[in-house]
Amino acid sequence: MTVELFSEQIAQALRSYDLYVICIDKTPEEFKDALLSLLKKAIKAYDSRGPNLRHGIALDRHVTVILSQADAGPPLCGIYFNLHSPYQKQVGTSTSKVKQSSGEPQGD
Repeated sequence: MTVELFSEQIAQALRSYDLYVICIDKTPEEFKDALLSLLKKAIKAYDSRGPNLRHGIALDRHVTVILSQADAGPPLCGIYFNLHSPYQKQVGTSTSKVKQSSGEPQGD
């Protein structure tokens, strides 16, 4: 199985990227390179999956690629844009600096 098997899905994702995705930190050329790399990783995960598993998945911060076992023929390929906002509050992050612990109680 090769990346070329999914050329139509790649073309559709590239068209969607050009039309709908804004401010994603990647030029269209960088997005295409990232997408091809993720597809290669998904193929590797799919080919090395366990006997009872049906998927190969690869993702980065912006895109998820899923290959799903089909009843016949090549696996189905799903390419999803991950929703992200630069204004989204980060979980577990605070605006104050954490004090280094020296083993002694800290006074406020």
